[in-house]
Amino acid sequence: MHRRNFLEASLSGLAFLGFSAEPLFRISLAEWSFHRALFSGALSHLDFITRARKDYDLDAVEYVNQFFMDNARDQRYLREMTSRAEGEGVRSLLIMCDSEGDLGDPAASERARAVENHRKWVEAAKTLGCHSVRVNARSNPDLPYEEQEKLAADGLRSLCELADPHGISVLVENHGGLSSNGAWLSAVMKRVAHPRIGTLPDFGNFRLRETPAEWYDRYQGVAELMPFARAVSAKSHDFDEKGEETATDFAKMMRIVLDAGYRGYVGIEYEGETLSEAQGVEKTKALLSRVRDELGRAYSSKSLI
Repeated sequence: MHRRNFLEASLSGLAFLGFSAEPLFRISLAEWSFHRALFSGALSHLDFITRARKDYDLDAVEYVNQFFMDNARDQRYLREMTSRAEGEGVRSLLIMCDSEGDLGDPAASERARAVENHRKWVEAAKTLGCHSVRVNARSNPDLPYEEQEKLAADGLRSLCELADPHGISVLVENHGGLSSNGAWLSAVMKRVAHPRIGTLPDFGNFRLRETPAEWYDRYQGVAELMPFARAVSAKSHDFDEKGEETATDFAKMMRIVLDAGYRGYVGIEYEGETLSEAQGVEKTKALLSRVRDELGRAYSSKSLI
């Protein structure tokens, strides 16, 4: 029997016996997908945890600090979050943190203040069993390119030093301005040079400026950020009649992610307006699942040759 046929037969036998290979990646749900419902009060932060499992059968979530801003140090509230997640068999992956100051502020005192503002989220992430906090690398956009790089790296390294004793990593998302420039953000990662630093590449957040609109190439950007990635965000807005996302080729993007060796969670982050949030999450999950199946077959064939 040829080696390829033998391996295929062996894999078929394992499947028959009830063994299955690990999926190429797992799918999680980012809380921002329901930001309209959460801001309006139609959905509560605690019920989001339940919804991820009951409505979408997903076993991991990414929180957004804006939806429990006053509860970061409320131990009873955090215990309730933990209880809900454990009860549903849902893993808490990370907290996306905004509105806590600029980690690349030109003033050292303001950078220090921003680092300290993130302390409560690092501690909350530890309590909830998360592996990371997601932060922003914002500096003063009027400063030169390299100066912003130095300032952002300084603030991020200080935050990594704060988070390290808690076992929490610090992930930076491409999130507007220079952070949406993949080359710039990857240079920041190298300058920070701390074992706790990493990235959270987002498929869609590559707008460098609003007016006039200026975009960084999203495929190039994700490729530049993947060497540092510890989480991935599958941003979606609109879908065509075939269920494809209209702005991002998910198959192409996931090849970039997988070719970088990433095998962790990929978070659904629907941000569109033409569909309801529930429909947008469903379509994004369906697309990711289909791409995973298609690429699974392709990657299995490669490994067997």
